[in-house]
Amino acid sequence: MDTNEITSTTESSTPKVEIYSTESCHFCHMAKEWLTEKKIPYADYNVGTDMGRRKEMVEMTGQMGVPVIKIGDEVMVGFNQEHMAKLLAVAE
Repeated sequence: MDTNEITSTTESSTPKVEIYSTESCHFCHMAKEWLTEKKIPYADYNVGTDMGRRKEMVEMTGQMGVPVIKIGDEVMVGFNQEHMAKLLAVAE
């Protein structure tokens, strides 16, 4: 077991952020712009073109609405800036 890997994982206080989005979704763009402004890295999955990610999103949420934003283990449908700021421990 690599102790450096364990240390770097536990020192990171920012949870992993994933966004399931489409190109035409206004709220998806708003969420990504907000994260970029806050300098928070995220993975962006275009469910309009990536059928595997679309299936994953539907299995996770039971619906097709976007954005679906996953922060750590927390999953939210839609862009809720206040809730995201709380989960990421940043100012709105």
